[in-house]
Amino acid sequence: MRERIVRFALGAMLLALSVPAAAQQPGKGYRIGFLSGFSQAWMASNYAAFQQGLRELGYVEGQNVILESRYVEGNVALLPELAAELVRSKVDIIVAVSDPAVRAAKHVTTTIPIVMVNVGTDPVETGMVESLARPGGNITGLVGLGVEMADKRLELFKEAFPTLARVAHLYDPANQGNVIEVKVVQSAAHALGLAVQAWEVRGTDAFERVFAALREERPDGLFVPGGPLMNANVQRIVDFALKSRLPSMYVSGASVKAGGLISYGSDTVYQYRHRVASYVDKILKGTRPADLPVEQPTKFELVINLKTAKALGITVPPSLLLLADEVIQ
Repeated sequence: MRERIVRFALGAMLLALSVPAAAQQPGKGYRIGFLSGFSQAWMASNYAAFQQGLRELGYVEGQNVILESRYVEGNVALLPELAAELVRSKVDIIVAVSDPAVRAAKHVTTTIPIVMVNVGTDPVETGMVESLARPGGNITGLVGLGVEMADKRLELFKEAFPTLARVAHLYDPANQGNVIEVKVVQSAAHALGLAVQAWEVRGTDAFERVFAALREERPDGLFVPGGPLMNANVQRIVDFALKSRLPSMYVSGASVKAGGLISYGSDTVYQYRHRVASYVDKILKGTRPADLPVEQPTKFELVINLKTAKALGITVPPSLLLLADEVIQ
């Protein structure tokens, strides 16, 4: 009897050892590359949400996962070398944040899986994936709809500031999404009865020149797109808008928390915690990126800064405040 029990115990042990790793909690030590086209400070809340999402899925830093993070800190030209560094580090997967980061990662590897996020352009049109349903290759992830939502942002801007008539639209000519957005905004402006002038900002050093010209032009409002250049200089933009008493509209709630008036865009904290972490988990457990459909955001947030509105002498319509996901007092 005792001999039979021992044989049973040994058999159970061997069976447990033979269970595929993918069916267990993450046990192998993985290296996850995080390549961001934005600064570390700008990404802080999203990165923390990503870490939390990984923990909830069983990935604990220092135990079964190592995060290799790279940030451009305002210099997008660094992305190709940072992407190459991650490949040399032999990461198992790369989370690429922003269109330029995805392009940089795509250029250095066709085998390491890439999860894209904060992508503002259509990844099919730009050649990142074959289709949203069947990406093909080694890239999948999430798109941000930043460009597609530009008309909605302009509409909300007009609703928040009914006397708005002339809008200055900043854009980075090196950012493909920004260039496409200029056309979207121009079309939407006509329907709203607004005059929108696009202002080209070629790098960080160009902001002061553009700001000097805007002081002469004196528009009614400032429309700011997303992208590495704008996000890296958001405090500079916000400070200029406040000093010039210009209401300003942004893509990210972080810009409003920095002093902007209003923002509307996808809820990125939710994306990083629940969707980006989930994509990474599925791929590490064996799902091919080519078989994971590219997702579009389903959760958006409207953020309004009443402190800024008061400083600008603006009364935000109560109907819009009721729609807000967050109101900063």
